Amino acid sequence: MQAGAIETRAFEVEHVDGAVQLSQQAGWPHRIEDWQVAQHLSQGVVAVDDTGKVVGTALMTPYGKDYATINMVIVDASLRGRGVGRRLMDEAVNLGGERALRLIATADGLPLYEKIGFRETGQVFQHQGAVGQVSAPAETEAATAADLLAIRTMDRDAFGADRSSLMTKLAEIGEFAVIRRDSRIWGFGCIRTFGRGQVVGPIVATTLEDAKALVAHFMSSRTGAFLRVDTSNADLASWLSEHSLAHVGGGVAMARPAAARPRTSTFTTFALANQAFG
Repeated sequence: MQAGAIETRAFEVEHVDGAVQLSQQAGWPHRIEDWQVAQHLSQGVVAVDDTGKVVGTALMTPYGKDYATINMVIVDASLRGRGVGRRLMDEAVNLGGERALRLIATADGLPLYEKIGFRETGQVFQHQGAVGQVSAPAETEAATAADLLAIRTMDRDAFGADRSSLMTKLAEIGEFAVIRRDSRIWGFGCIRTFGRGQVVGPIVATTLEDAKALVAHFMSSRTGAFLRVDTSNADLASWLSEHSLAHVGGGVAMARPAAARPRTSTFTTFALANQAFG
């Protein structure tokens, strides 16, 4: 297949089935429902060959006017190294406009991202496996619909951008838990069906111990279930390994521009929504 025969188009609903097949070829666990969520929250570009087959994807998920993540960047194995990935990335970055951009890079994608101005800001550790016996923490409880505003506010404080659209979608397809003290929420977590089982994240809290409690809240009722957690916190990663969720890989967190946001937040994102959404 020649790269010159490839066209790029806006990523639309009709491209989701082809994107699923492409991600399966790449060994990704994403179901059609996971792609539908990504398409709903994002703008994107798709590469198609002269038969209309999807041979590449790249999405830009906006969080207000200031931030976005670049994600779901895949190129058909037969076309890698022929410039298709660069075309997709250039168009996805253009969709971001003046926003600061973040992404999680694989080792294969790292050289391309560096060429277009992304710089490493940290590591992400992917943990997953069948849940062992975990005791239910005393300090967590299921969130209510009335908690969503506080959850959005805390997430914005921790992430540095307004992700209300993401939080609203997660409330629709998943479930939240919170830590409540003196009638105030001090941390929250989410779980939803994703890939091979369920993904826990985001986890936002003020302390590592609260973050562990929020993860344990979901683990305690899911003995034997397959869970995944993506974290950039090495201490939480170690705790996950000790509690039956093995370290199976991860990625490199990158940003463009590379300058970090001044750290003034009360809250910390201990686990990502997933590697696509941050």
